[in-house]
Amino acid sequence: MITSGAFRGKRYAVLGLARSGKASVEALLASGAEVTAWDAREEPREPFAGRVTLADPLGIDLTGFDGVVVSPGVPLNTHPIAAKAREAGVPLIGDIELFALARGDLPPHRVVGITGTNGKSTTTALVHHILQTAGVPTTMGGNIGLPILGEEPLPAGGVYVLELSSYQLDLTHSLACEVAVLLNITPDHLDRYERFEDYANSKLRLFWMQWIENVAIAPSKYFHSDDKLAGVVSDGNSGRVMALEDVFSECPADTAFPSEGDQPQWPALQGPHNLQNACAAVGVGVVLSIPGFQIANGLRTFPGLPHRMERVGEYNSVLFVNDSKATNPASTAPALAAYPPNPNKRLHWIVGGLPKGDDLDECAPFFANVVVAYVIGEAGARFAELLAPHMRVERSEMLCEALRRAIAAAGPGEVVLLSPACASFDQFRDYEARGDAFRRLVHGLAGGGSVDPQWCAA
Repeated sequence: MITSGAFRGKRYAVLGLARSGKASVEALLASGAEVTAWDAREEPREPFAGRVTLADPLGIDLTGFDGVVVSPGVPLNTHPIAAKAREAGVPLIGDIELFALARGDLPPHRVVGITGTNGKSTTTALVHHILQTAGVPTTMGGNIGLPILGEEPLPAGGVYVLELSSYQLDLTHSLACEVAVLLNITPDHLDRYERFEDYANSKLRLFWMQWIENVAIAPSKYFHSDDKLAGVVSDGNSGRVMALEDVFSECPADTAFPSEGDQPQWPALQGPHNLQNACAAVGVGVVLSIPGFQIANGLRTFPGLPHRMERVGEYNSVLFVNDSKATNPASTAPALAAYPPNPNKRLHWIVGGLPKGDDLDECAPFFANVVVAYVIGEAGARFAELLAPHMRVERSEMLCEALRRAIAAAGPGEVVLLSPACASFDQFRDYEARGDAFRRLVHGLAGGGSVDPQWCAA
């Protein structure tokens, strides 16, 4: 657990006792802080009975508190805690800000912060993997893995790798990352932000918090002043900027360093989106002085993440890929792009679920890559209408039926891809449950194993 004398004798209220909230309470208590904590559910409150003051921050006087720690899931645009804290003059913060405040008591270290609409989980895990394989003490947290305050402090020379969502950045005020990475910004989470510009500015906070000696890595368009969302990186506090597109050209003149042409050697990093993720990771490695051969080894051995272009298996020479994490067209488009037209490797696409919009425009440039689309879920009828002029479409409704049809149609060398471009909530608890179902169905239906009836019923 990460603790700090910076919290000793101070008063904090913690709203929400799920993973990050629980870790925040434990770290604050261990640091000698006075804590008031609350969760709407009784069960998460039980472990803290007698250890903290159990009270809803909305029902108490917040005057004199040093911070209100809220879960990133709390919608600051609608939840009354935002106005309550503002009226009391108390900052709203998250567990990432607590980590930032605790850094002064940690052994000398560096922090890599990674944000973006798409690709940040893969890039965070990839950077962490490269550091691990290079023998650098490292841990990852934030929006991936364990809450960072629940991790053990790294020894001197360690690197904390943090995936940071816009919600987390909204609650962070003093995290100066030695290396800050922005992968992309596309419209998302607009139920939490009045305008797209507000969402974009949440992402760009990562750069505004940096110091002059820090390094920023981002697409080159964010370095130009003719875009009102751009110019932020170069106008911020970062001392050095590195364009994602130029990362490989900035590698030292050493044949041990990887190049774009090496991508076929990185099994878990196929497609143009994963090339961008790899560029970001290579850039971080260069800034942190990781030897080129160790960066190359990390790219080659990276196992990937579940539900993100996950190679589930190959049966009868057909490759099955689980990209259930693709919950919007912008995140599905790169998956389709990873399989360009090839007579010997045609793409069978399972798509649909609970739609986040009414179109598939961002996927349209890659429709020619698809031989058959198997539409499922609530979006099925609309997607069938959109896709029918461009490819063969099969209305399958349920995931199990879509996979049965794809298995029957796919031939040797072809690919069956689940990349739904939709949320999962019409049929599954979340994208992970949907991906787990796909994985089990593939092993059962294509691999000759058994299939639990529940996986074909939901």
